[in-house]
Amino acid sequence: MALSNTIATHSPKRVWLAPLIYLLSGGALLGLSTNLAKFAGEMQLSALAFLFWSITGAALILLAVSALRGHLPPISLRSVEYYSVSALLGVAGSNLIFFSAIPHVGAGFVALIITLPPLLTYIGALLLKIEKFQFIRAAGVMSALLGAITLAANKLSSPDANHLWILIALAGPVLLAIGNIYRTLRWPAGVSSGALAPGMLIAAVVILLGIGFLPGFSLRVPTQHHLPIMLIALQALVFAGQFFLLFLLQKSGGPVFLSLLGSVGAVVGVPVAIFLQGEAAPEGLLLGIVLIGAGIFLLNIGKANPLHRNDKIKNNPTKINQT
Repeated sequence: MALSNTIATHSPKRVWLAPLIYLLSGGALLGLSTNLAKFAGEMQLSALAFLFWSITGAALILLAVSALRGHLPPISLRSVEYYSVSALLGVAGSNLIFFSAIPHVGAGFVALIITLPPLLTYIGALLLKIEKFQFIRAAGVMSALLGAITLAANKLSSPDANHLWILIALAGPVLLAIGNIYRTLRWPAGVSSGALAPGMLIAAVVILLGIGFLPGFSLRVPTQHHLPIMLIALQALVFAGQFFLLFLLQKSGGPVFLSLLGSVGAVVGVPVAIFLQGEAAPEGLLLGIVLIGAGIFLLNIGKANPLHRNDKIKNNPTKINQT
């Protein structure tokens, strides 16, 4: 789908609807992904092995789709840099942290802290002058940060808390936020989202393969039964859809709107973890949800400065005119 045509000829309602559909669909897949990672741990499938083989499957799926559409990932110094950094921040690094932390802190807690990237992304956008300061949006950031602090503090104070893994898990949203901004600022000129997604996943496969050779890590998959392989296949499909939608949303909605994937993911992931996987609801869940929800609401009713955004588009029109 050519976003340039969408923006140029479709009504404002149509332009607004497409990013919303990408957001809801991608967020639902993200919430499902965190719970699949917990199932993988229960099957004695290591976080690295589960992530590596799932990402490999997703990369092959998107590469095949890209080839059929005639949009293979380009190979150049700029594109390889883009694939590598995006993969490290948004795929290999962040997901390895989340998947490794889930057995120690729970899928519900991980699904909740994935709501943090919109706030961290907004702070980064202010510092890099992608957006101008607005009181309403800043208030939203503060509210949601208080919600996240409430959840983290309650988690840290519980008698059986694994403090190290809680802190490690909190590093994941930071990587995601940095990745959101990086992908927007460094989007290669003239390259479609359909080509960038498989390129990023292929780079992630290479990174994870390298980690697999380090002491203490393994890419081995249990073969006593078929469930681990079936779970990997399902996660590969989820990842393929998730990262394809991520690039479509990045192009049409921008980095801050993109970060709301985590919030939608939490709406799906937390109830699944509680009601289907039998996890206890995180302490301070209600207050945390209220504060984070209020923050996201304020962040979205406060609009980014339109003149500033138009200047960015005018200076780099390829950020809009991609497929």
